[in-house]
Amino acid sequence: MELKLTRPICFFDLETTGIDIGKDRIVEISVFKVFPNGNKESKTWLVNPTIPIPAQTTAVHGITDEKVANEPTFNELASQVYNMIKDSDLAGFNSDRFDIPLLAEELLRAGVDFDMKGRVSVDVQTVFHKMEERTLSAALKFYTGKSLENAHSAEADTMATYEILKAQLDRYPELENDMKSLSEFTTRKKIADFAGMIAFDKDNEEIFTFGKHKGAKVDKVLETEPGYFSWIQNADFPLYTKKVLTAIKLRKLNTK
Repeated sequence: MELKLTRPICFFDLETTGIDIGKDRIVEISVFKVFPNGNKESKTWLVNPTIPIPAQTTAVHGITDEKVANEPTFNELASQVYNMIKDSDLAGFNSDRFDIPLLAEELLRAGVDFDMKGRVSVDVQTVFHKMEERTLSAALKFYTGKSLENAHSAEADTMATYEILKAQLDRYPELENDMKSLSEFTTRKKIADFAGMIAFDKDNEEIFTFGKHKGAKVDKVLETEPGYFSWIQNADFPLYTKKVLTAIKLRKLNTK
């Protein structure tokens, strides 16, 4: 089954220096773009992360400091990556919890004002876990009968994810071949930022999900304890979380 698209969708995968959204860096990114007319394009970049790649991480994806020493940094690649995805919905395997948040941090760090407004994301892992509870390699074998060669290569993982989603649509007639519907199906909880530090309550108002103000409405905290905003902005929080918090504060000021 081919995807029914009203706009392009970019399947992508990151290989990184680690799993800390705020601190780790991209060492490889692969993007596979599918257009509504059926056209496709793909691009894979090796990236110099500018920080050492831990040996235990190299053991997973095989990318060493030496391999990326002469590759461009993400700052140098940011405009190319953004130009490829800026008009598209996004999809990946565990992308809502890892790849999109980390990509957002890298883009913001490079001065690109990235957000998810006007686009949706489809996390193929969530479809798989809700239906079957397996890993990426097992997912590809289960849905397509194929074995995943070069696992933890960004390009191989990206292409596997694309093949899995198409096979999932074939297998589950209850899944709607529509990116907005798939995005809603793969959303675990409604959050305002990628890191899940600011979520929405039952009234669709932003609340903190951590710390002493856990469960409290963000706008109320900013009003009664303005120093909390400054503390977050100056502390080691993800850039996108800070961006969302700033937008809430500005919205509050504009409604006074």
